[in-house]
Amino acid sequence: MSPSSLWRDGDFRGLWVGQTVSQLGEHASLVVLPLFAVLTLGADAGQLGVLRAVGQAPILLLSLFVGAWVDRWRTRTVMVLADAGRALALGAAAVAGLLGRLGLPALFVVACAVGALSVFFDVAYQASLVRLVARDQLVRGNSALEGSRSAAQIGGPALGGALVSLLSAPIAAAAGALFFALSFLSVRRIRRTESLPKRSERPPRVWRRIHEGLRFVAGDASLRTVCLASAAFQFSLAAAMTVYLLFLPRELHLSGAVVGLALAATGPGALLGSVLAARLPLRFGHGAVLVSAAALGDGVFLCVPAVHGSSTLTVPVLLVINFVFGAGGQLVNVTVMAVRQALTPDGMQGRAAATITFVGMGLTPLGSLLGGFLAQEWGLRTSLLVTAAGMLLSPALMALSPLARLGRTLPAS
Repeated sequence: MSPSSLWRDGDFRGLWVGQTVSQLGEHASLVVLPLFAVLTLGADAGQLGVLRAVGQAPILLLSLFVGAWVDRWRTRTVMVLADAGRALALGAAAVAGLLGRLGLPALFVVACAVGALSVFFDVAYQASLVRLVARDQLVRGNSALEGSRSAAQIGGPALGGALVSLLSAPIAAAAGALFFALSFLSVRRIRRTESLPKRSERPPRVWRRIHEGLRFVAGDASLRTVCLASAAFQFSLAAAMTVYLLFLPRELHLSGAVVGLALAATGPGALLGSVLAARLPLRFGHGAVLVSAAALGDGVFLCVPAVHGSSTLTVPVLLVINFVFGAGGQLVNVTVMAVRQALTPDGMQGRAAATITFVGMGLTPLGSLLGGFLAQEWGLRTSLLVTAAGMLLSPALMALSPLARLGRTLPAS
């Protein structure tokens, strides 16, 4: 299948457009809800940590079950229902805000609902690509999907921060609901019948299917390392981002719009990372790219605590740091996804993705709580330095594992 034929495929285009606007809504809401809590409701570090933890808790609680279910459902159905639910949740938040009833308890509920439905959508779209395109198009398809996620990272945080700063949190929430509604309409256009694994007359119980997914990932040295490295990174990142979202407005005295702009700089970097991911692993080897990109992207975040608000270079420096962070992180994301899909049989794709998500991101609620606690006890700069240093555990784990030795050609499942 030629590269151009991928874009002539209407079903792939429907998935790509739907995933793009869905990610735009998701990244906007990830900024809107914390900024509303900090700038409008005056939330302290502990409350912000709880808000972020509530939104991330569904990853820990639901990922394994969702993976078992997705392997037996049409991924299109899962994505459509998830989009509809997120649109309703943010729409309800917008209405409550316009009526003056959008407080912290309501934000907790909305964050939890959006987080739970995002687990369904993210697992489903990762599994859907394998069912829609040929195996030799996986890297190119992943590059396109992750590139669109990068584009969403450009617009989402900037748009969310600007709407909260210039208009109001309800308007920002309504914009997020609109994006999820557009994703709903696009994904509904997918018409291809998916080749689901054959079901036995007495299908295994969900716990057995979950166990099969856990055993498969644990039994593969490369996938096992992906889990451990992702867990170390995501735990530290969750803690660092909780401190970061306090550090920018309170220590550097940046407005909501500027905070959104600084965060959005990860988007162009991630877009570059997606483009490089289609080329560098095939030239230098998947393992070498994973380790070097993770070390560069995670290491640059150590520069953030040295930034001070009094300099005119503050915002440009933050933009450069976030750009490099986004490029390295996205190069790792796309390469890891290609490795996971190549090593996993079709009937295990949803469970493998969910298992890696569960292990890799399951500790993020605890990371967010830790970030809030450290910010209160140690101060913002020290906490940011410690949590940023923790992210370097990820490339260290990959460098010491068989994952680092993966070459230019990936082994088949």
